[in-house]
Amino acid sequence: MPTQGKATRRTFLKSALLASAPLLAGATAQATPAEGIAEEHTSRKSDRAQWLEIVERVSQPLLEAISHEKLRATMPIECVKGQTEARAQSAHLEATGRLLCGLAPWLEDKPGNDAAEEKLRGRYRDWARLAIHYGTDPHSPDAFNFGTNQQSVVDAAFLALAIVRAPNELWTKLDFATKQNLVQALKATRIIQPGFNNWILFSAMVEACLCKFGEEWDTVRIDYALRQHQQWYKGDGIYGDGAQFHWDYYNSFVIQPMMLNVLDAVKATNRWETMRSSIEARARRYAAIQERLISPEGTFPAIGRSLAYRFGALQHLAEMALRRDLPEGVHPSQVRGAMTAVMTRMAAAKGMFDDKGWLTIGFAGHQPSIGEAYISTGSCYLCSAAWLPLGLPATDEFWSGAAAPWTQQKAWSGVDIPTDHAIGE
Repeated sequence: MPTQGKATRRTFLKSALLASAPLLAGATAQATPAEGIAEEHTSRKSDRAQWLEIVERVSQPLLEAISHEKLRATMPIECVKGQTEARAQSAHLEATGRLLCGLAPWLEDKPGNDAAEEKLRGRYRDWARLAIHYGTDPHSPDAFNFGTNQQSVVDAAFLALAIVRAPNELWTKLDFATKQNLVQALKATRIIQPGFNNWILFSAMVEACLCKFGEEWDTVRIDYALRQHQQWYKGDGIYGDGAQFHWDYYNSFVIQPMMLNVLDAVKATNRWETMRSSIEARARRYAAIQERLISPEGTFPAIGRSLAYRFGALQHLAEMALRRDLPEGVHPSQVRGAMTAVMTRMAAAKGMFDDKGWLTIGFAGHQPSIGEAYISTGSCYLCSAAWLPLGLPATDEFWSGAAAPWTQQKAWSGVDIPTDHAIGE
């Protein structure tokens, strides 16, 4: 796909130059900066088509391999020197659970009118179910390790999150034996004691999934995770990762999306609904912050741990778009434009994929030093978490709305924008 990559880079550079034109030209160019940006945006291939190209490029090697029970035989294990044996114990569950958690809403969505998209979606639905089937079958060469290592509770949770997000495609349509294997696999992670930080939400997510589908579940793990995070709230839409605040993207990688999905999965029990209003208010504020962190050029600050998850850092913004619960003043189409700019820029970076199409460790390209000791090839597939709005039909305002500049484009182009304020509690 080298030709496509160059074309994407040319398109992005042209958009970036248009966005910055008012800054270069001075006050005389400030009359219609937003109109110029939107006009260029609409002249390109549709944003949804660009997202699906990235989806296919990231997903195809992994899903095709596991559909033939060849994931362990073909997926590379890139990691910090000396960690290969340890990371090989978790990388395959990592890769699959994380990929499916981002694909799930799109897999669950009703068929649309685009024949090519429906053909792709149909194939990926089948492959996703095969991934769960083989991954939870103890006799398969691609069987995942559940409960045998600390990392397994993390990625069992991402798999559980995928199933909660696509209950029809990833639970109801499973055969009976696969459902039983899946339940036993999830329960096997109970032996893992999570760290006193965002990890307690992984145990909660597993239990919430079991609850949703009428299986035996542990209320204490959910209660503990939700109540403890209320104590770790730091203000203005941000939770601590444990008692301390960390300037990173774990509010988006894990904390806020999992809290919302745990609440949804156990809603029928009515046990924690009194927490919902404050959690959702904080979630809207954090979505506003995430949207404002995207620069006019389609970048966001490379701050904190786990930057190898790339545009997975935008999971929370994607989650709120999927829920149609974006903050006041943030239009769905401006979020679409901002996220498209980030994803196309990152996907075009040289070295994001190896010569066989697998993700590499890096933020903008291949940058092995950016990977912590817990990062491996499998970890990188959390980038899929940015794709959640694909679960909205093409007719939804998120996709069909006219192109619009996002906040930083407007601010740096001289558009008169409202002030930004912290939320009061």
